[in-house]
Amino acid sequence: MTKHIVTTDDAPSALGPYSQAILAGELLFCSGQVGIDPSRGEIVSNKVEEQARQVMFNLTAVLAAADMSLSNVVKTTIYLASMNDFQAVNTVYGEFFPTDPPARATVEVSRLPIGALVEIDAIARR
Repeated sequence: MTKHIVTTDDAPSALGPYSQAILAGELLFCSGQVGIDPSRGEIVSNKVEEQARQVMFNLTAVLAAADMSLSNVVKTTIYLASMNDFQAVNTVYGEFFPTDPPARATVEVSRLPIGALVEIDAIARR
């Protein structure tokens, strides 16, 4: 099975030695996205809802670079700096997956890159 690196300028560049996504056969493994505005290279806001929305825009852009959409997503993991933000992030997330949402895990972590409040990664299937 071959693997293809997926990149797009419509999502933030990787903050380290990793790819935005890897296409392996029919599966797309999207690296975690934080709420960075790709045009500015900065976190969009200190509000978790605005960060979560930008995260979803970034994931959508990475999926599009692989000719996929959110409807192809089968699994996500949400990482929160505080579980107190669970409901706010859940509300935004639900806007992007109004029906037939993917499987998901949500965990609280001690810190996220560049002080982000939320990070989401995804697995999609063509």
